[in-house]
Amino acid sequence: MTGLQIVLLALILLALVTAARGIRTVPQGQVWTVERFGAFIRLLQPGLNFLIPFVDAVGHKLNVQEVVLDIPEQSVITKDNATVVVDGIVYYRVMDPAKAAYQVQNLQQALNALAMTNIRAVIGEMDLDSTLSSRERINSSLMAILDGATDPWGVKVSRVELRKVEPPENLIRAMNLQMTAERERRATVMRADGDRAAAIQRAEGEKQALVLQAEGRQQAAMRDAEARERLAEAEAKATHMVAEAAAGAGADALRYFIADKYVKAFEALAANPSSKLVVVPMEAAALAGGITQAMELLRHNGTSPPALPPAPPPATPR
Repeated sequence: MTGLQIVLLALILLALVTAARGIRTVPQGQVWTVERFGAFIRLLQPGLNFLIPFVDAVGHKLNVQEVVLDIPEQSVITKDNATVVVDGIVYYRVMDPAKAAYQVQNLQQALNALAMTNIRAVIGEMDLDSTLSSRERINSSLMAILDGATDPWGVKVSRVELRKVEPPENLIRAMNLQMTAERERRATVMRADGDRAAAIQRAEGEKQALVLQAEGRQQAAMRDAEARERLAEAEAKATHMVAEAAAGAGADALRYFIADKYVKAFEALAANPSSKLVVVPMEAAALAGGITQAMELLRHNGTSPPALPPAPPPATPR
């Protein structure tokens, strides 16, 4: 190889190296910084960019997309001295690449340490029940703190999420026992309320039944009274009619009615199958006389009855 060929080969290699150092292609989603003699001068946007070879150099390659940062698991003590295990994630995005590159040395490490410190600070001001039930409030507080703290770095924190908030095993067992007891208490209260409602319904039903029975008895008593009143009116009317008949026919008509009732009563007494012995009263002769007078009364068929012989005068005592 001659000396001319060596020179040409060296020139070709120098041209290739110069082109490689002066032409840079930035991928989409990244922004590169350019340093001239170690000082920041400008940013390289995605696409084809040109640099001054051997004078300008690429400093930092920054991802300007939204990045998810895992927060390592750590133990945190709450306000009431309960220990909980917490981990989470942080969503952030580089808004000013120059600040993110030169205001903080290691962006992800700084964000990680800042998030862990503020998680301990926020949860340390809350008791265990609030920590377990107010996760959304914790997320909002952490996002506000981290967003304000990372603003000088040119970083925007868009979201903070706690993935796990777990108390120790013994506390979990105690909480389960407490929850079981609370559920049993609620079930007992509900059963008691149901029994009380059923008792009230039964009492109301019994009350309605008693009211209906009383109303039924009242209506029955009123109808019995009305029946007795009508019977009394009928008896009074019959008595009045008998009195009017007696006033026209005299004492013989009264004796006729009395004799008729007497005979019917005697027939009923004699027709009773349980009676083995019928006792004829001493007034049988009077009964026969009354029947005779009644027959005489009927024989005249409405005419004035024959005059009875006058009764003998009472004997005067000697």
